[in-house]
Amino acid sequence: MTDQPHPDGPHPDRPAPDEPQPAPAQSRPAPDEPRPAPDESQPAPDEPQPAPDEPQPASGEPRPAPHQPCAPDEPRPAPDESQPALDEPRPAPDQPVPALFTWEFAADPYPAYAWLREHAPVHWTRLPSGVEAWLVTRYADARQALADQRLSKNPAHHDEPAHAKGKTGIPGERKAELMTHLLNIDPPDHTRLRRLVSKAFTPRRVAEFAPRVQELTDHLIDRFAKTGSADLIHEFAFPLPIYAICDLLGVPREDQDDFRDWAGMMIRHGGGPRGGVARSVKKMRGYLAELIHRKREALPAAPAPGEDLISGLIRASDHGEHLTENEAAAMAFILLFAGFETTVNLIGNGTYALLTHPEQRRRLEESLARGETDLLATGVEELLRYDGPVELATWRFATQPLTIGGQDIAPGDPVLVVLAAADRDPARFAEPDVLDLGRRDNQHLGYGHGIHYCLGAPLARLEGQTALATLLTRLPDLRLAADPAELRWRGGLIMRGLRTLPVEFTPTV
Repeated sequence: MTDQPHPDGPHPDRPAPDEPQPAPAQSRPAPDEPRPAPDESQPAPDEPQPAPDEPQPASGEPRPAPHQPCAPDEPRPAPDESQPALDEPRPAPDQPVPALFTWEFAADPYPAYAWLREHAPVHWTRLPSGVEAWLVTRYADARQALADQRLSKNPAHHDEPAHAKGKTGIPGERKAELMTHLLNIDPPDHTRLRRLVSKAFTPRRVAEFAPRVQELTDHLIDRFAKTGSADLIHEFAFPLPIYAICDLLGVPREDQDDFRDWAGMMIRHGGGPRGGVARSVKKMRGYLAELIHRKREALPAAPAPGEDLISGLIRASDHGEHLTENEAAAMAFILLFAGFETTVNLIGNGTYALLTHPEQRRRLEESLARGETDLLATGVEELLRYDGPVELATWRFATQPLTIGGQDIAPGDPVLVVLAAADRDPARFAEPDVLDLGRRDNQHLGYGHGIHYCLGAPLARLEGQTALATLLTRLPDLRLAADPAELRWRGGLIMRGLRTLPVEFTPTV
């Protein structure tokens, strides 16, 4: 749940079937050229065929010289060689840009990101959908970009060609009138809406919710603890945040399985029918509109202890100004949509990291056995840095000429901050490729930075800490039931997470 993510489980930023990739505009540097799609004629057993939103292989070219800012639809003139830039562009490297957005890249993007940080830290590329954007990979540049208000969150500022229309947002949100949420707006509207929502989404409310998160965690583990095996994504990491956010929002228990189905369609990149995400968004929008209307009609004059979040959104006001029903529906939608997959991947990626780093896992288990919580808290922060759930921050669009990392950015250009690359930057983190649960100097960007810092970070941290501590305590011999090389990662531009996480353990009575 965040101003920073969505998280792109279901982002539409992948190509439609057989959609030709347009030639890049002459006014921008040549992007990475796409490679032919991999042969998927022989899928793995029980593995769905990749849908168009999956990453397609692409290869790179040497980083082009930076372009000069100009009006969105005008060709950029060649730089004036008589006036050298204050920050001269780096010479093109001898090696080509590593392949981006391939299946191999999805499994381990960090070597490619390390190359970009070193040789092309602000890199113009074509994404699998054909949309072109700048990738920002260094920590200092990423932190600057996340806080720079010349980079708008409003898609209206995108200098997009016709083929890119509708490919930089959540499928169906425009038709469903769900655009007025924190991921798509700038100050002053963003300031007003965030202030209103913050009143209903406080740390105190999250702290009061901790017993319910523990109850849900234990209940889900109870379901598979006697079997000796489980898929921790589908049986644990996925349902936990769905049921938690539904409870927090005030969705009646009898309706929560519908939300789980809709959310499942949003996260099922490779296995859902074409257009399924947009249909799920439409169904969720209709349900939320009806629920908000019912709650508004029945809202008591004074809030009751533990009042649900939707009622809090309805009640919240700023100098007498309340959220409209459309704004309340959009906010409830994005809190669910932007939050659940973030936490799914925090739990999934975090568990996988612990299972593949036995010394760090043993260190945490010993700390938990002593009743300590400090290592659990720093450990979750380190897991967020090391292999976090949000690989790229959501879309930003330049509203005026600016420079990031010595690279000129023109008005209308899309900018994607690569959080996964920034959080492995050796200029900021000592031994960044080493998992150290006790790391103290850990100002990672996993939940963003600046005014769009993730609103739901306290809830995600609570769920992550509770889930990991309970798994390790109740299933002490938890182990992977598959070769790590066989695990598949979801194809998504924004989010990073496993499709499945098969585990084994001694059954409990």
